[in-house]
Amino acid sequence: MRWVFLIVGILFVLLGAVWVLQGTNVLTGSSVMSGQSLWTVIGAILAAVGVVLVVLGATRRGTKSA
Repeated sequence: MRWVFLIVGILFVLLGAVWVLQGTNVLTGSSVMSGQSLWTVIGAILAAVGVVLVVLGATRRGTKSA
């Protein structure tokens, strides 16, 4: 389960970063998302959730089987 948190968290951070860059018009390519502040906010929230998942995955201990 630990690896799931790490992988999903990393994907969320990367996707959130792309959305922030598109929302701030730094990264162009999507006429729907580029320059729209809504995508900046959504991307920042998604990246923050991703950071939380990465931290949980990194600090969580695996279960030992008997």
